[in-house]
Formats: sequence, C-alpha cells, structure tokens
Amino acid sequence: MGEKDTKKEQNTQTVVREFEPADQPAVQQIFYEGLMEMVPDTAFRALRHHPESVLLYTAMTVICFTVTMSWWVIGLLPVIVLSLRYFYSRRVIHGYLRKAMSTDMGDIERFYMKSPGSYMWVAVLQGRVVGVVAALIQQDESGVVVELQRMSVARNHRHCGVGSALGQKVIEFAASHGYSSVFLGTTAYNPAAHRLYQRLGFRCVGVTNGYVTPGATQSLMEWIFYRVSHHHYRINLSKN
Repeated sequence: MGEKDTKKEQNTQTVVREFEPADQPAVQQIFYEGLMEMVPDTAFRALRHHPESVLLYTAMTVICFTVTMSWWVIGLLPVIVLSLRYFYSRRVIHGYLRKAMSTDMGDIERFYMKSPGSYMWVAVLQGRVVGVVAALIQQDESGVVVELQRMSVARNHRHCGVGSALGQKVIEFAASHGYSSVFLGTTAYNPAAHRLYQRLGFRCVGVTNGYVTPGATQSLMEWIFYRVSHHHYRINLSKN
C-alpha cells in the first residue's frame, strides 16, 4: 500500500473522543435530525407492531360507513387516519425535543461534562462530528450500571461503523470502570437500530407497550393516533 493510500485510509477512520464545547451545534443538529426521523417511523412503520390500533381504525371505518352509507368515506378515512398519526407523532416528538433542549441537550457541557456520573462522546469522521452518544451512571439491584442514551448518527454517515464505534465506546467505558451492565431503551421501529444493539451484544429484556413518551400530553387523541412500545436492552459485563 502506497503512502497516499495509507493517508486516505487514516482520514476515513472514525475517531470517538470526548465532547468539546465547540461540538454543541453539530451535536444538537444530529440529535434534532435523528428525532425528526422518528415521526414517520412512529406514524407509519409502527402500525405493523400495534394490531390493536389497526383494529380500532377498522372499527372506526365500519362505524362511519354504517352511519353514512358512503363509499367515499371508506376511501378517505385511511388518509385521514394516517394524516392524524403523522400530526400527533410530530407533536409528541416536538414535545420530547423541547423537553430535552430545556435539560441536558440545551447545555451539554454543564450536564454531561461537568456533572459527576454523566459523560458524552462524539464520533469524528474526516474532521466532522457525525455521531454522538452519552452515558449516565446509575444504581439498581444488580449494582452500579451505565445507561446508554442520546445515541444518534448523521444520516449521510450511517452503515459505515459509526454507530458501532459509539456503542462500543460506552461498553468499554463501563467495563473498564467495573460497572455491572449497560442498558438502554428505545422506541425506534427501524430494524437497523435493533440490529445494531444486537451486534453490540445487547439483549432485549422486556417491552413496555403503550409507553408514555416524555413531552406527550396523554390526551385522548394522542392515545388514539400515537402509540409506541419501549424496548429495553441490556448487556451484562460482570464476570461469572
């Protein structure tokens, strides 16, 4: 391999380092874009995972047809339902974003880098911040554990190992400090996200159906048109 090829390979390697104050705008942008991708994910892809919602919408269609005896209602109602699912998914996720920006993601340096038990790392590729992950130290019945959170990768830099590098950084951090396990929770329905956790060694240990997303108002309309499951993943690090 020539000198130019070696330099090119080095420039395309992902480097995971601690968050620096200058990274905040890029991190917030990646976080925002990742959350906005959850809108169609929860509005449309989630339907396959919630048969109770499909049954409810079917019942609504039958009732509307019985009352109106109009076939155009049958054709229009699915469009209305999907539009309402998109609207309420966007509203809930915007509420979640506002909540995050008013707490940890609004002042990352103070929350993650100056508070004990809180950490954040960024992935840098070709001089650009392309991913982020955070860790919180907590105590549970198994001992001192690490919660992996806020992991997100810029859309144009996925499928090139950035997510794996970020997740592995948190696992290595937990193992080097002797913590018993790493856990995370996700409402993502994108199969790629779940495959990433499984490749890292995480195992799904439970699912909370009808999870109340932070920022949700829990109104009747949200209950009808926004419904997600919260998957719990864990990797045990304790030596047998």
